[in-house]
Amino acid sequence: MPNIVLFSGSSHHDLSQRVADRLGLELGKVVTKKFSNQETSVEIGESVRGEDVYIIQSGCGEINDNLMELLIMINACKIASSSRVTAVIPCFPYARQDKKDKKGSVERWSRAPISAKLVANMLSVAGADHIITMDLHASQIQGFFDIPVDNLYAEPAVLQWIKENILEWKNCIIVSPDAGGAKRVTSIADRLNVDFALIHKERKKANEVDRMVLVGDVKDRVAILVDDMADTCGTICHAADKLVSAGATKVYAILTHGIFSGPAISRINNASFEAVVVTNTIPQEEKMKHCPKIQFIDISMILAEAIRRTHNGESVSYLFSHVPL
Repeated sequence: MPNIVLFSGSSHHDLSQRVADRLGLELGKVVTKKFSNQETSVEIGESVRGEDVYIIQSGCGEINDNLMELLIMINACKIASSSRVTAVIPCFPYARQDKKDKKGSVERWSRAPISAKLVANMLSVAGADHIITMDLHASQIQGFFDIPVDNLYAEPAVLQWIKENILEWKNCIIVSPDAGGAKRVTSIADRLNVDFALIHKERKKANEVDRMVLVGDVKDRVAILVDDMADTCGTICHAADKLVSAGATKVYAILTHGIFSGPAISRINNASFEAVVVTNTIPQEEKMKHCPKIQFIDISMILAEAIRRTHNGESVSYLFSHVPL
């Protein structure tokens, strides 16, 4: 693959190396550091003039620092005369702040910002020509950009994991932990030719669920909870208890982005899961040491294939239904 340079930010070097290995490339030389006043410094260690540049940086860990680092790397490559700069952002930062929410007993719009749109503006102003991301929390975020955005899906890898690791998958039921994920679970259920269910939840405030109502029959079946992300894991752990009490024989959770902040690990350890499966859009090694229920699906092949096809001017829509792992 001539005229291509692949750089890694500091948020998820392991994933970047996996992508590079699958493409048969060496990661480009870049040095990132902080000055004593905590300003971020980036030094690109090789020429990018006329090159097709891809920068892999996930929205995890120290999110604000990593986002700023990505913006500086994009700008550094752009003003060094690269032909195109593509930001590969497996987990898009601030994706949950995609709209104004209604607040208070009377329906009225809050003065909250739409931070996902702000991030989109920042990436464009920094000089990004193209964005590659995965399982956006809200698909309308693609419309926040005036540059091409490829939103890849983990669904093919999830289907493969289910078929290879759950013996009773033909008698399973796919469950969404909230109404917003209904489209996601119906797509997976249709491709597995199984039933689906959903859980309606009511919140008193953010990260705190008040009440759950199960819509569907899970009795004597393997229940597979599917969602795009889990943060403090209060929702999916309550959902798992709800499914067990409704007669499910086993409960699995499959998530694209395992954020696992705050009490998430202890909640998973105490919950009724056979396994909690996440992709490696976010580093999971340390969390797996403290929680044996966590397993991960490697999505480096999906990202690598998206990069290869983008570089060659091919469509990435093929990746929505096929994953050559």
